[in-house]
Amino acid sequence: MKKYTISLSDVGIKDLSLVGGKNGSLGEMIGALSDKGVSVPGGFAVTTDSYWEFLKYNNLLEKLEEVLESYDRNDTKSLIKTGKKARDLIMKGKMPEEVDQAIRSSYREMCEQYGEGVSVAVRSSAVCEDAPDASFAGQFETFLNISGEEELLRAVHLCIASSFGDRVIAYREEKGVPHLDFALSMGVQKMVRSDLASSGVMFTLDTESGFRGTVLINSIYGVGEMIVQGSVTPDEFYVFKPTLEENYDSIIRKDLGRKDRKYVYKKGGGLREEKVAQEDAMRFSITNEEILTLARWAVKIEEHYERPQDIEWAKDGETGELFIVQARPETIHAPQEKNSYKEYKVDAKEDPILTGIAVGDKIGTGKVKVIKSVDEMDKFQKGDILVTGMTDPDWVSIMRLASAIVTDEGGKTAHASIVGRELGIPTIVGTEKGTQVLKDGSVVTVDCTEGLYGKVFEGEVPYEVEEYNLEDIPETRTKVMLNLGTPETAFRSSFLKAGGVGLARLEFIVAEKIRVHPLALYNYDELKDKKLKNKIAEITVEHDDKKEHFIKELAEGVAQIAAAFYPNEVVVRLSDLKTNEYRNLVGGDLYEGKESNPMIGFRGASRYLDKRFSPAFKMECEALKRAREVFGLKNISVMIPFCRGVEEGVSVKNEIKSFLSDAPVYIMAEIPANTVLVDRFSEEFDGFSIGSNDLAQLLLGVDRDNAQLSKGYDENHEAVRRVISEFIANAHGHGKKVGICGEAPAIIPGFVEFLVDSGIDYISVNPDSFVQTILKVEEREKNV
Repeated sequence: MKKYTISLSDVGIKDLSLVGGKNGSLGEMIGALSDKGVSVPGGFAVTTDSYWEFLKYNNLLEKLEEVLESYDRNDTKSLIKTGKKARDLIMKGKMPEEVDQAIRSSYREMCEQYGEGVSVAVRSSAVCEDAPDASFAGQFETFLNISGEEELLRAVHLCIASSFGDRVIAYREEKGVPHLDFALSMGVQKMVRSDLASSGVMFTLDTESGFRGTVLINSIYGVGEMIVQGSVTPDEFYVFKPTLEENYDSIIRKDLGRKDRKYVYKKGGGLREEKVAQEDAMRFSITNEEILTLARWAVKIEEHYERPQDIEWAKDGETGELFIVQARPETIHAPQEKNSYKEYKVDAKEDPILTGIAVGDKIGTGKVKVIKSVDEMDKFQKGDILVTGMTDPDWVSIMRLASAIVTDEGGKTAHASIVGRELGIPTIVGTEKGTQVLKDGSVVTVDCTEGLYGKVFEGEVPYEVEEYNLEDIPETRTKVMLNLGTPETAFRSSFLKAGGVGLARLEFIVAEKIRVHPLALYNYDELKDKKLKNKIAEITVEHDDKKEHFIKELAEGVAQIAAAFYPNEVVVRLSDLKTNEYRNLVGGDLYEGKESNPMIGFRGASRYLDKRFSPAFKMECEALKRAREVFGLKNISVMIPFCRGVEEGVSVKNEIKSFLSDAPVYIMAEIPANTVLVDRFSEEFDGFSIGSNDLAQLLLGVDRDNAQLSKGYDENHEAVRRVISEFIANAHGHGKKVGICGEAPAIIPGFVEFLVDSGIDYISVNPDSFVQTILKVEEREKNV
């Protein structure tokens, strides 16, 4: 017996052929997860029986087959013509009486439950939708704020027509899905009043790297269609799953988006665009408590389906409740295990002309084609770089031809991001001014290989790609760890199966993300220079208390690195900027003098203890405390750089312990005094990491930056080797482990073998040197 409508509470994943992927998932969550606290709005499905009944009742199957026979998939004009003919046929059809009555009856039941004229969302749910290799994300029409039986029936009719939209026809061709073996169901779901609050999208993995330890949440004000369109840049949050499970406030990253517009209900049905008040736009659109609740729900949904999920959520502004309005399998990273690692080396001589949010990890070169509307799509040629304000599903037919995509607006869950990621096309979104900066016909290179920030360079920039087979990475007695300084590359680097991070540098976070001298932030209210204060205010717009800018950005940067390698140890070296580097920060010239040789100047432990700099050091400790104690990343250890004496080191250690009572504290062995006094340093610290660069300079009395003396600088010098070998033996004699985090193992032939022979406990290298280093370690260990 045919079923034309069915309550969502009566269906599940087993009913995909009747209600499609979207409705089946909604019903599954209502039945299986409601008792676990996950809230899903109720409603009903207009079944695939209704879809087939409509086509048969109006004798459309043969007519549609005839229309589709003439379609040329390589001709954009043919696509437009074919789609229009098919939709015209459907819109001329009439709804069969039995289907009409079933829809009316089910809607009346919703009115009895929720109130007369209840507002509903009408969404298409395809039978092959959300297959592992085809998301059909945003391909069909959705109709929101629909009220009344006649409007509902019209929305259902339009949904049926959308199954032959231009973008859907092109997408089915791309995925090899037969057009007339494809059925559609429609979900009719109670609207959540997110127009009065916020809504968004979340993934149960990192969408760029596939790292599964995090929930990524995007959030905007108003109804969520704007986030998928990419017409605004959303707030973005990362929640770390393992420490979330341990009930920590594990929001390891919060980025404020440009949410200057939103969709709200339009009187009489549908939506209208409205400006967001400036004070609201500069606030996060959901609270920390709501972020954590959504993340917990996301984990429950993922655990139920036993695979990563792509989830839509909404907050009701009338009741304050959160709801899940859709969940489907994540289709890019989840279907495959990551068994290789690519390392890109880009030879860019100039600075980028444009930056934005990177999607994917590839590089594309081509001619810029600025396309401002769908009416101009016929100008686009295969291999061009698509530059536009934002995309929607109507753009897919040319997006698949692009060598790269650049948009002014959008975040990681915008339509351009989803399609670019799925098609494997390098994409940069949220550039703000891409359509203004990039000129039609100019050749550019789009680089998405360096983590969060994508870069556009003028001309064709050469690059090399090296790919490693992760299955070839062996287990070794000597640990091989990573040196990392850029948080955005940490999730991707986690797949290298390193033993942890032997050196997490803070300098990049300070220079690139914080950008302001810490004392200028600490003393912001007392600054006299208005121009300087305005510049700092612009950089730190998220925070009234400017000290929080430093603490937040540093804590989140460290947390991303620690999360990527959790529970393996991550050794965070305290900030080791030199005087000239601090001067380069905004406001730095107020607090830093000039030194003739900053390398042996005011840096490291002596800086932390200086009364003038001490408030900045305490902010640094506060940031590490947040990452370790609030986010729950107990795998963080601390390392003190450039410590000239034992007493100096102990004073710094005591200050650290006042913030982080149980964190291991290591010392950098980079000054000859550290190696000579190994017995005394061993009494006070938990271990050592050799900084061979500075150690070689100071042992040999050579400034490595002085071109006249460059031949005298040699980390492979007999004196350097002897000091390192004896130091390792002496430290072991005092029960302490020793690592090395200099460049010598990666660049000096035979140095890895020397370190293994000397019994070093771990070797820490940059990601691009990791595979060759661990293979050398394995080979040496076999022969020793």
